Amino acid sequence: MSGAVPPLPTLLVIPTGVGCAVGGFAGDGLPAARLLAAASGCLITHPNVMNAAALYWSDRQIHYVEGWSLDRFAAGDLALAPVPSQRLGVLLDGAIEAELALRHRQVIDACRASLGLRIGPVLTTEVPLGVTLSLGPSGSSWGSLNRPDALLRAGERLVAAGATAIAVVARFPDEPGSEALAAYRHGTGVDGLAGAEAVISHLLSRHLGVPCAHAPALAPLPADPALDPRAAAEELGHTFLPCVLVGLSRAPGLRPEPATGSGLLHGADLGAVVAPAGVLGGEAVLACAERGVPLIAVEGNPCLLEVTGAALGLPVIAAASYAEAAGLVLALREGIDPAALRRPLAGG
Repeated sequence: MSGAVPPLPTLLVIPTGVGCAVGGFAGDGLPAARLLAAASGCLITHPNVMNAAALYWSDRQIHYVEGWSLDRFAAGDLALAPVPSQRLGVLLDGAIEAELALRHRQVIDACRASLGLRIGPVLTTEVPLGVTLSLGPSGSSWGSLNRPDALLRAGERLVAAGATAIAVVARFPDEPGSEALAAYRHGTGVDGLAGAEAVISHLLSRHLGVPCAHAPALAPLPADPALDPRAAAEELGHTFLPCVLVGLSRAPGLRPEPATGSGLLHGADLGAVVAPAGVLGGEAVLACAERGVPLIAVEGNPCLLEVTGAALGLPVIAAASYAEAAGLVLALREGIDPAALRRPLAGG
């Protein structure tokens, strides 16, 4: 009787704030992540894919890794250390109003009581962080932080108090009349928050070397009967914090390479990388391509960009959808040449 087929560690990247049809909204990349995790037995992906505000999915085959750390892992600079749980520190922006801050503290209490998460301490920054939002020339979202020093000081205090992973909640500008927000809610726009969120989590992860993720604090919006289902998860509660706490609760630890020990995941272990066909220029994808990791380009996930394999001179395995990508990952895991599944067969 043959043994079980070992996992094929697979990287799933869906870039933030570039309007991806799948994964560009409120955790709507989760079904694809779940399928790829089942096909690979081990999926490494980032919060943009997994975060669905009040909704979340916990799967021990999925490793939740913030974007900067994901890039460093793919480049071979960091190893991932799976853990049973993390002790979550929570960092609240000093700009959050009292009632909205109370709602976030109630989420923390609920996750302790109902999910059994280890959370604490909870700190508020000494001064408002000062988040601003903008759009780049391509239409992708971006943003900045007026007081990064306050963010880093608060993060240092949390780590010193015993936190092993950090959830950040920054007060974002309310723009209820914005045309861009209306387009996003109706499924035709870009997530205007995502770029600034990435700036915050990248900065903190790089400085502290621990898993970090971000949830924006915003005033609730009026109900919209024309809301796109992909954006609906963000409309269900008062905060976006639940998914971040759940994701971080079992996020792998970060170990500088060369790291030794049992159970660690290294960039060299990757057997496949899956990304939208138009956004192959990111650091993680390019690092994998340089190492010769098979690159599955999903053509059925259009976005604002057209940075394709052909434009970059990269060999790719084309997939029409994430369902096909999962089949290709499974083929690689079973040692089947994906080219053998296509007709007509290519020449030898």
